[in-house]
Amino acid sequence: MQHLCRRNPVNVQSRNFSSSFYRDEKSIEEEAERKIGWLLKLIFAGTAGVIAYNLLPYMGENLVQQSVSLLNVKDPLFKRMGASRLARIAIDDKRRMKIVELGGAKELVNMLAAAKDDRTRKAALKALVAISKSDEAVGALHEAGAIPVIRSTPDSTEYNEIEQYKLNLLSRFRDLRYDVSS
Repeated sequence: MQHLCRRNPVNVQSRNFSSSFYRDEKSIEEEAERKIGWLLKLIFAGTAGVIAYNLLPYMGENLVQQSVSLLNVKDPLFKRMGASRLARIAIDDKRRMKIVELGGAKELVNMLAAAKDDRTRKAALKALVAISKSDEAVGALHEAGAIPVIRSTPDSTEYNEIEQYKLNLLSRFRDLRYDVSS
């Protein structure tokens, strides 16, 4: 009778082993699902990032035109915003030449010449550097009178990038055999 009334079953060890095995299997499955979930999220985020990077600048000539138009506003903040946009848009020769065609190169040179603060100079020079990666655009910058304006731009104690941008631009003009001595 005692044998039949036992609380603990006889096969305790095998049952614990099987439930332990079930828990391990379940945790392995959950971990695999979690890792695959993260992998899918990363793939999705990466794909979305690549698509956004390639499509946002293509939102049309309208974006380039708006950015060039911002260079004509009197407020230096809007000028900096336009120059910053143009620097981000100018990632290949086609886009750089579109900026030149819409008058962006000439407007950036005018912006640099009229800039009264270092932040505006820095934004204009950064956009000019981005545009100058195209040989044809460098020619347009030369025609717009960029060399004397760049040379006369004062260096900044606050922004070291200004001097680097100036040297980069003048070096680019020199590489393409434009006279930068004057």
